[in-house]
Amino acid sequence: MTIVREEGADALSLVTLAAKAGVSRPVAYDHFSTRARLLLALFQRLEEQYVQALRDALNTGPRELGATANLMSRAYFNCLANLGPEAPALSAALKGSEEMASQQRAMIDEYVGIMCQALQPFTGLDTAGLRLTCIGLLGAAEAIAREQQEGHIPEAAAIAAFSSLIARGVGR
Repeated sequence: MTIVREEGADALSLVTLAAKAGVSRPVAYDHFSTRARLLLALFQRLEEQYVQALRDALNTGPRELGATANLMSRAYFNCLANLGPEAPALSAALKGSEEMASQQRAMIDEYVGIMCQALQPFTGLDTAGLRLTCIGLLGAAEAIAREQQEGHIPEAAAIAAFSSLIARGVGR
């Protein structure tokens, strides 16, 4: 992760990893086998941190739609802020990779499942409708995140907008 942070994803290879870690090249190749798998392992680590932060926030919060929407929104944008530039760099480096597409699909499925479970008590939507709504909400969150990351809106505005969308999207 340090290589990606300091030098960018393009600088990360199994050879540079081995050199920085002080191990032989075969050790790096035996562990990851390809650069794509190394990048994917780093991306998965970041995703796991995000999902855990979301679960932790939802487990400690009040059981009310507005509060739940706010917790979800804060977890999403705080995680992006805490992850730094590594996640977008890794995602861009893996663009077009079949492994990355599969990982992103699994991540979306997991996140949508978490959202559906947390929001189910507050909605009149059926299971399929709630799932589609949550998928749409994630798309909106990604668009809002791009605006925030490019400096067009402050993080607080991004959190408020996503929270409002969640509450209005699933509210009875």
